[in-house]
Amino acid sequence: MHRKKPPDHWTNYTDWLKGQRGGAAGSNNFDSTPRYIRNNRDLAMYLLVDWSGEANVMAALILNSFGAAAMSPSNPYLHSSTQVGNITFGLPIDVVSKAPNLANRACWWQKWLVHRRVRPEAFGGRIHNVMTGAAKYPIHSDVLNSAALKAVFSLTGSYLLPQAYPVGSPLHPSYPAAHAVTAGAGITILKAAFNESFVIPSPVTPLDDGLSLGPYTGASLTVGGELNKLASNIALGRDAAGVHYRSDGFEGIKLGEAIAISILQDTATLYNEVFPGFSFTKYDGTPITISPNRG
Repeated sequence: MHRKKPPDHWTNYTDWLKGQRGGAAGSNNFDSTPRYIRNNRDLAMYLLVDWSGEANVMAALILNSFGAAAMSPSNPYLHSSTQVGNITFGLPIDVVSKAPNLANRACWWQKWLVHRRVRPEAFGGRIHNVMTGAAKYPIHSDVLNSAALKAVFSLTGSYLLPQAYPVGSPLHPSYPAAHAVTAGAGITILKAAFNESFVIPSPVTPLDDGLSLGPYTGASLTVGGELNKLASNIALGRDAAGVHYRSDGFEGIKLGEAIAISILQDTATLYNEVFPGFSFTKYDGTPITISPNRG
């Protein structure tokens, strides 16, 4: 689904207040022509309708299509001509699918019991009221004097934060971003299961109109790099929609990664197969090895 026009929801106070109370402000005007995701607006709309961890499963299916060469070097079945891993070291759909549930539990604990950060669209309402003299809040002058705020007012006639989504404000706090947490968990499981240094064969990229794909001509794309990019894009897509701050996404990815590492630490001790452990690179570039530690 792709919108024909730039995000412009919640740009008047009546709609903003309706959204804060759970109502919708208008509706999206969709392009009837299917297109590949090629910009932030497309990405934001995908992240409105996806299910938790969907992109992780799609990535697992794509990586599995590359065959044994794309699997992690520690996979004990990598060179076997008679056996496959199936539910252990086979296609990691099982663990990839489980990770978002556990990651979301940690995410919601942080949202409600620790941080309770106000969402960007709600904070935009406070900024608007300060700028129009309707209320007083202790908002830093850097925000009130920012060029971005002036640009928003010039475009929309209000100081509210324009939204890509017409639906009402989410009921849960902003930090950390659930999409980012599940993405961070998913890519970490995938890094453990696949070969991070494997080069993606014959990559393509959407053309500007989103109607077709063309050959990618940049530097080589590796599994590890593309998985990091996947998590980053998911987090940034929600930022572009206007429903999260950048730190919600960046820190959310790291929280999801931590949850996935704990899952792998538990899982590594349960396999009957002899293997050296899971070795991969964390989101910040730090190498890590999770040993079975059988004693």
